[in-house]
Order: sequence, then structure tokens, then C-alpha cells
Amino acid sequence: MPDNTARARRDDMPQESRRVRLSRTFDEDAELYDRARPGYPPELYDDLVELGVAVPGSRVLEVGCGTGQATLPLAARGCRITAVEAGPSMAAVARRNLAGAAAVEVVTAEFESWPLPEEPFDAVVSATAFHWIDPAVRVSKAADALRPGGALAVVRTQHVRGGTEEFFVEVQACYERFDPETPPGLRLPEAAGIDGSEHAEEVARSGRFAPAVFRRYERDLTYTTAQYLEVLRTYSGHRALPDVARNGLLQAIGDLIDGRYGGRVTKRYLTELGVSYRR
Repeated sequence: MPDNTARARRDDMPQESRRVRLSRTFDEDAELYDRARPGYPPELYDDLVELGVAVPGSRVLEVGCGTGQATLPLAARGCRITAVEAGPSMAAVARRNLAGAAAVEVVTAEFESWPLPEEPFDAVVSATAFHWIDPAVRVSKAADALRPGGALAVVRTQHVRGGTEEFFVEVQACYERFDPETPPGLRLPEAAGIDGSEHAEEVARSGRFAPAVFRRYERDLTYTTAQYLEVLRTYSGHRALPDVARNGLLQAIGDLIDGRYGGRVTKRYLTELGVSYRR
């Protein structure tokens, strides 16, 4: 099979024609999302402190908080957080998870239409959610929400080459069989080859931020067959497949893991943090 690494799209660049529809799939099973998604590496929060984003007492606006996986660690570092989440089911789970965090308010609203409060925020944080916000307004509205010198912190996650590498080569046959949009011979990119420049360029085009500062983190997470299939069920592209195709795909992947990999696979994640300070 050819190696299509050079042509591989980032995980977090949905086609604009599908962006809204795919973004709404997460709310269909918020409990599964909360249970299966792995959260973020501890080093990321240490860097948010170092970069002046997660400062005790700072006012933070979180865009797309999901079920609160990034919100809770930020609250534990003393931030006062207003978390905006478009999905009512996701927001409900977030409120439950954050019930013990007194300085957190979860608002059910779309960020694009949510009226900004008069008092500006010290930081705007968005973890694996910024790419679902309308690109015509996300950077400019984040700037509007911030005080001068305030920080926009965007966290992005990519699946990269590593872990049980042979499994991720073999599994492409399952995707090619059940998902017609899968490019033939697709291969995962190396972490070093992931290009995050389009985010830096988008922020720069606004003219309202200083150049972005980036941090990167790689980690391997091991899943049983059942755990890995649960993770896949949280992904928008999998959820958007017709039921027959999705069920067939998950069955084929489960059979592959059980039959050739002893019921366990390891996936390598690249997490990227980009911080930009408002002029």
C-alpha cells in the first residue's frame, strides 16, 4: 500500500460543510464521552500555570467544556471559570462532575451567539473544541472576551504513529471496507510531521494577538478491546456513519484486536498547546 502520510489531514480540521453536523454528535451520548475520553496530560496544566493561563484567582472562559475534563484541573488550580458548552447533555454531565467546584459556572449555549459579559476574562481556554467553533468568529470573539495581555489557550489532540503500530496499519482495511471516505493505504503521521502552523496563521491574521507559543506532549495509552471500541464510539466520524456501517466497522476492529493482538492495543496521542496573548 502507498504511504499517504504527506497527504493526511489533521484530526481536527473538519470540512466546513460537515462541521456543525459532526459537532452535534458528541451530545448524543455524553455519559460515554465522559467515561471513554482520556483527558489531557498533567504536564499541560503545569505549562498553563507557567505561561500565566491557569493562575489562581484568574477569570477563565472555557469554550466547549464538554463534560469538564479540562475544567476540573483548571478549577483545582484556583481559576474562576465560566464554561460554555453547546450540548445540553454534555453540560449536564459537566455540572455533575463540577458540583464540588464552587468557582465554576457551566452555561449551556453556543459560543458564537453567547453574549459576552462586560468584565473581560484573563484567559480563554478551549480543549479539543476550538475547531468546532465557526472559524469566521472564533478568534475575534475570543479576543473580544479577553483583557489586553490576556491569553487564548487552544489544546489540540492528534493520533500519531506509535503504540501498536502494526495494528494501525492492519485496521485500515476495516475502514476502507466500511467507510467509503477512507483514503486507500492511509498511514498515521509521525508526531514530528504534524503541522500546527494553520492555527498560528489564523490567530496572526486577526491582528489582535502576539505570535503563538507552542508546547507538545506525546503519550501512549493502552486499551482493552472493549475500552478501545468505546473510545471509537465517541468520535464524530464514527458516530456519523450509518448504523450498519458503524456496527460492521466496530465488529471488524474488535475481531482484529482479539484475534491478532491479544485483546489489547496501545494508541499514541500527540497533544498540542498553543497560547497567544492579546495585544
